[in-house]
Amino acid sequence: MATVAAGKHAPPFELTGTDGSLYRLGEGLRHGPVLAAFFKVSCPTCQYAFPFIERIYQQFRPQGGQVWSISQDDARASERFAKEHGVSFPILIDDHPYETSRAYGLKYVPTLFLILPNGQVDLMSDGFARADLIEIQKRLAKHFSVAPPALFLPNERVPEFKPG
Repeated sequence: MATVAAGKHAPPFELTGTDGSLYRLGEGLRHGPVLAAFFKVSCPTCQYAFPFIERIYQQFRPQGGQVWSISQDDARASERFAKEHGVSFPILIDDHPYETSRAYGLKYVPTLFLILPNGQVDLMSDGFARADLIEIQKRLAKHFSVAPPALFLPNERVPEFKPG
């Protein structure tokens, strides 16, 4: 199955978060775009990328920005990952047989989907891609009409890409 590409409709999903809440994509999109970030706790590229995704979340959270991580691991391991990597956005669990991950055609983790309120995938990115994270930030800034600070700090040595 091919990965859901930009311009395509995002498959609907309903997953339980580690907080016990039920997350439905359709309901989330009523409040604005959703950045869906698929991951596995053992993935080194996920471990590297998620603190930067947390920055995006913190920059747009006051305006209602939504980042939902979708874990292919159990709740306990996913909560430990969140604590270790400073993740405060919701973590949803995609249990075996990984129906949501399969619906999105995942091949690698992390894979990010910026989903617009109309349900269309605006941007898809896999692995760690510096330019894609900057583009996500730019598109969210435009949507919320805000000017966030730089995503990457001048003293940080951040690679252009890390494969997933």
